[in-house]
Amino acid sequence: MERESFEDEAVGSILNNHFISIKVDREERPDVDRVYMTFIQATQGGGGWPMSVFLTPDLKPFFGGTYFPPQESISSPSFSTILRAINKQWHENPELLKAKGSQIIDVLREFAVQSSKATLQDLPQPDCIDKGCDTLVKKFDKQYGGFGAAPKFPQPSILTFLMKGHVHLKGNPLSASALESALFTLQCMSKGGIHDHVSQGFHRYSTDRTWHVPHFEKMLNDQAQLAVTYTEAYQITKDPLYKEIVEDILLYMTRDLGDQDGGFYSGEDADSLPKVGDKQKREGAFCVWSAKEVQELLKDPLPGGASQTRGDFIVSHFGIKEDGNVMPQQDPHGELTGLNVLICHNSLEETAAKFHLTEEQARTILRDCKKVLYKEREKRPRPHRDDKIMTSWNGMAISAFAKAGSVLNNQSYTDRAVKTAMFIKTHLYNSAGLLFRNAYRDKEGLLSVGSVEGFADDYANYVCGLLDLFDTTQDVQWVELANQIQLKQLDLFWDQDNGGLYNNTASDPTILLRMKEEQDGAEPSPNSISALNLFKLGMITGSQDFTDKSKMIISAFKGMLNKFPAALCKLCEAYMDHIKPPPQVIICGAKGEKRTDELIDCVNSFYIPSRLLIVNDGSDTPLTKWLPVLKEMVQVDGKPAAYVCSNFTCQAPVTSTEELKSLLGTRH
Repeated sequence: MERESFEDEAVGSILNNHFISIKVDREERPDVDRVYMTFIQATQGGGGWPMSVFLTPDLKPFFGGTYFPPQESISSPSFSTILRAINKQWHENPELLKAKGSQIIDVLREFAVQSSKATLQDLPQPDCIDKGCDTLVKKFDKQYGGFGAAPKFPQPSILTFLMKGHVHLKGNPLSASALESALFTLQCMSKGGIHDHVSQGFHRYSTDRTWHVPHFEKMLNDQAQLAVTYTEAYQITKDPLYKEIVEDILLYMTRDLGDQDGGFYSGEDADSLPKVGDKQKREGAFCVWSAKEVQELLKDPLPGGASQTRGDFIVSHFGIKEDGNVMPQQDPHGELTGLNVLICHNSLEETAAKFHLTEEQARTILRDCKKVLYKEREKRPRPHRDDKIMTSWNGMAISAFAKAGSVLNNQSYTDRAVKTAMFIKTHLYNSAGLLFRNAYRDKEGLLSVGSVEGFADDYANYVCGLLDLFDTTQDVQWVELANQIQLKQLDLFWDQDNGGLYNNTASDPTILLRMKEEQDGAEPSPNSISALNLFKLGMITGSQDFTDKSKMIISAFKGMLNKFPAALCKLCEAYMDHIKPPPQVIICGAKGEKRTDELIDCVNSFYIPSRLLIVNDGSDTPLTKWLPVLKEMVQVDGKPAAYVCSNFTCQAPVTSTEELKSLLGTRH
C-alpha cells in the first residue's frame, strides 16, 4: 500500500485534507499495534499487515482493515473510496461513530481481562507437552521440513520446543519423532532460498512449501533465534553443518547489522534498486542472479583439465536456470522473471561426484565462488537498513552470541555478547532501573536514545540474554543485573489479580487496553521468556518468589496450554522445567585454570536443557550469599571438581572429564 496508495498524490490529498494520518512503527510501539490489531481481528475475523484503522479523536477505533487496493474491484472498494465514505459519515453523524468506537473498546476491554486466575496449585495437565509435540509431529512436512503449508516461517520456538521435548519425553515414541522433525527442518532451511548462501543469514519466510522463494527481508530477531536453534542442534548432534550455519548467521549479524558501539540494527528491507541509477525498487534485487551473470563471473575451468567451468559447478549446485528458477505463481509482480534464487537441491557430495571432484575440492571451489559472488553483489545498491537498535532484539542477540561462544568455544563470540550487554546497560538502562525501547543513529551518525520506555519483552529478552551471558562468562555482574531488571519487570508489568505479565505499563493513558501476550509466534511471548527466566533466577538466587511467579505465569495460561499447547511452545518449555527440574552443575575451581576450563567445556558439550552451571572459585560473591550450599563444595585433593546435583543435592564430586561425561551422559 505504500507505493500503491500512500505515495499517490490523489490519495495523499484526501488524507491531508480530511484526516490526521499517523504512521506507527509496530516494532517501536507494539502496545499501539496490539490494541488496534485486536480490534481488526475481532471485527474482521483475522488480521495482518498492512493495517489501516480509523479512530475518533479520543483514539477509539470504529473501522479498519488490512489491505485496501488502489482500484475498485468486485470484492473490494478502493482505498480512496473508503476514505471518502468515512469522511462523509463523520461529517453527517460523528456522534454515531464515536458511540460505535466506545462500544467496541468496552467489549475489547472486557475480553482483554478475561484470563485465568493463576494459582500455584492449578496448573495445566502435564501431558500438554506430549500433546504439543504430537500436534507438531502430525503437521510436519516429511518431504520439505517445516510445519503446515506455505507460507513457511522458520518458527525457532517450535524447533527448540521439539528438541527440548525430545529430552523431556525420553522413552516415549514421540521423543525421536520430535527431534527428527526439528533437525530435518533445520537442514531443509539451510539448503533453501530462505538462507542467503552468498551474504549469509536468513530471510523472513518462504513463500512456498520448499523454502525456495523467500520474502527477502532480513530481521535481527530471526537471526538471533535461529543462531540459538542451530547452536542447540549442533550441541545435540555434533554435525558440523549446524556449526557452519551458526557461524554463517553470526557473521551476517556482525558484519551487516552490527553497530560500532556494540548494539545491533533491526534488519534490512526486502526490496532495493536493481542497479545504480535505477528509480524503481524490486523485491530481492540485491540477492538474485541471472545464469549469464554467474557464468561470466566464474569463467575459470574446474581442476583436472575439465572443459567445464566454476560457473557450471555453481549453476548445477544452486539450481540456476537460463530462464530463471522462479515460477510465475511465486512472483506475482514479475520482479524475478529470468532470475534465480539460489537453492541447494543436491548435497555437496553429489555435486562433487557429478563434476568428478573430491569433496574437499568441491568445498574449496564452493567457498571461493561464493566470495566472487559476494564481491559482485556488494557493487549493487543495498537494501535499506533499519537502524533502530531495539533492546528486546538485542537481548536475543546476546543469547545468540553467548550460547555460541560457550558451545563452539569461541571467545570472539563471547566478547561480542559482552559488548552488546554493555551497550544496553550504558545507553538503554537508567539509574531508576528502567529500560528504554530503542536507540538509533541520526543523520549525523550520532547515537540517540528514543523516549519510549521498554515493554515487557524488552525486560524479558534482556534478562534472558544476561542469564545466558552469565552461563558463558561466569561473571557474576551479569546475573546481578539480571536479578535487578527482573525485579523491575515484575514491579511494572505483573498482574496482581490474575498473574502473568501485561505487555505495557499502566502509565500511558493513550493506550486504551492493557493486554497480555500469550502465544509464541515469530517471537516468543514475554510471558514465556519470563517464565523461563524466573525459574532460572529462582535456581540461582534461591528466591522462592521467582520460582512461584514462573509457575503462576504457567497457571495463568493453563486454558491455552491444555487446549492448544503447540501455540505456546516456549511456555511449554518453561513448564517442562517445573515438571522435571533440570540439574545443577557446580565446578569448584578457578576459571582460566586448565583443568577447570576442561570441565566447563565438557559441560557445554552436552545438550541438557535449562541446566544451571556455576563455577565456584571459593570467594565470597552474591552467589554464595544466595546459595550458602556453595561454600560446602570444594576441590578434591587440590584438583578442580565437578558436582552434578538435583535441587542442590549432589552426587559425589568428580575431577576428570571422563567421569563428568559419564555423569552427564545419563541425562542426555
